[in-house]
Amino acid sequence: LNDRGTTIFLTTHYIEEAERLCDRIGFIVGGKVVKIGTVSELMKDAQKESIVELTLGKDPSEFKTEVSEEFSDMSISMRPDNTIRIASREPIKLMPFMSFFSSRGIDVYEAKIIQPSLEEVFVEVTGIEVDRMKKEKEGKKR
Repeated sequence: LNDRGTTIFLTTHYIEEAERLCDRIGFIVGGKVVKIGTVSELMKDAQKESIVELTLGKDPSEFKTEVSEEFSDMSISMRPDNTIRIASREPIKLMPFMSFFSSRGIDVYEAKIIQPSLEEVFVEVTGIEVDRMKKEKEGKKR
């Protein structure tokens, strides 16, 4: 039906189901649509900062001070599993980080862009915790 131009409304409390099946999603609270858009539009609107995680060939805590000084305009956090998390209000360019670590003989094995889940976007937009919403829904069925 949808391929023939028919609009299909899906009502669900399971955000992952809506994300998988729908072209556009609307968040409704108290009978009012509070936000509507494609999954990518909703996520882009909700993302307040760029976040990148780098997996390194060495424990990043060894050079925490050096990294923090070199990239002082960004928030840098070290993880025990050889990853470093970089957060910035501006888009993060990877090459300066690659050059920084490469010049110190540190391999970078992976770079991941971290984006909010649609569930996190829902909570931010509506202020409703997803678990609470599901419990309330189950309570109404009884």
